[in-house]
Amino acid sequence: MPRVPQLEKDLGIEVYATRTKGIGGVIRFSFDDFVVEEVLLDNSRATVSKERNLSLKISLVPVAWKKYLICVMVKRGWDTLLAVRRIAQQLGVDFNAVKVAGIKDAKALTAQHISLRNVHPEELEIVRLKDLTLNPIKYSHRTVSPHLLLGNHFNITIRNITHSKTEVKKRISETWKQLETLGGIPNFFGHQRFGTTRPITHKVGKALVKGNVEEAAMLFLAAPSPFEHEISRKARRRLSENQDFKTARDYFPKHLKYERLMLGHLAEHPRDFVGAFRKLPLQLRRLFVQAYQSYLFNRFLSQRIKQKIPLNQPQIGDFAVWVDKYGLPTSKHEIVREENFTEIEAAIEKGKMRIALPLPGYRQNLSGGVQGEIEQSILEEDKVSCMDFRISGWKEISLKGSLRTCVTIVQDFSFTSPREDSANPSKRMVTLRFMLLRGSYATIVLREFMKPQNVIDAGF
Repeated sequence: MPRVPQLEKDLGIEVYATRTKGIGGVIRFSFDDFVVEEVLLDNSRATVSKERNLSLKISLVPVAWKKYLICVMVKRGWDTLLAVRRIAQQLGVDFNAVKVAGIKDAKALTAQHISLRNVHPEELEIVRLKDLTLNPIKYSHRTVSPHLLLGNHFNITIRNITHSKTEVKKRISETWKQLETLGGIPNFFGHQRFGTTRPITHKVGKALVKGNVEEAAMLFLAAPSPFEHEISRKARRRLSENQDFKTARDYFPKHLKYERLMLGHLAEHPRDFVGAFRKLPLQLRRLFVQAYQSYLFNRFLSQRIKQKIPLNQPQIGDFAVWVDKYGLPTSKHEIVREENFTEIEAAIEKGKMRIALPLPGYRQNLSGGVQGEIEQSILEEDKVSCMDFRISGWKEISLKGSLRTCVTIVQDFSFTSPREDSANPSKRMVTLRFMLLRGSYATIVLREFMKPQNVIDAGF
């Protein structure tokens, strides 16, 4: 089996699903090499096209439908939450008046739907942000939300490949064949869930879950990473040594925007770590705890694969969830027992159900059977329980828990013929195209094809 990099193991991603050799290479040579286009349930797709929709006729739209202006936001190299905050600031509206269906990769060229409450198309002229455009497409009586999201279409170019064109084509084809047999890819949470260059998010979340708020704050603010810029590392080390928040506010780099928000509060209230966290957007605060939840899920799934327990064949004690007409998992589920085993097995074969593992939370039970033993062992090793996700005094970031499928389907997969790399003439490049349902990660698909030895160098 190919060797999994230590950085991935630290995120709970401990195995590959395929036994093939990877093509290697590098992604994100430029933002335009990693294109993400959002697809909604009604099959409308946000595209990176720069054409503005000039057919929007305001006078023909009923007044009741004018509450939300729906736009396509195209951004290059932007953090989604920061983009939303800047748009709200420039429009002079509340942060909560701007909604998106999903958070997209910052190191990419992305197109997604965005809704603006009580904003007219002509007001968009005042939004002046580098590498970001808002293209109005329609009015709606409801806001954009994650419930409207089907998934994302990816167009990703892998460069700097050293193998021959024939070998690249062969390895991609063999890997895809194995994934088809599996019925998709293991539904790991991807690298950006945790922060690739500074994989700290889940560690902050664990500290919060355990009630160690000061530890969580110092991890987020002061734990350096060897993969980040030296200026950032120096600032974090200095803060770790003296814990002088007032001074740190002055020397912390401007690009560490969320850290500076917390430092601004701690400069005035040095022991109010809860208040400092609450200066961050609610989505980001939740993300810390969700990242720890995701880390535990990744470990559950990795151990299932390591113990050679099938991902598409039910075992007694497993959870099996029903999927809707779009192929999306629903909240309706069954526990696999002897009396319903045959029916669930048949439903899984027909694509009507999928095996799922728990995302730990205070209302979510663990699996039964062998899988349940795996999960309990991992929680005990981490000295945490499902009830710990009910965080005292932090209702807004407490998590009830849920289920997540073991496998996610890769739709519309194709790849171009390998060709000479335009940026590295002695190397090859290839473009992979595919669609993933919401909540699944393109990097988890890419790692199966690339098998990178160094995740950072490979651009993950």
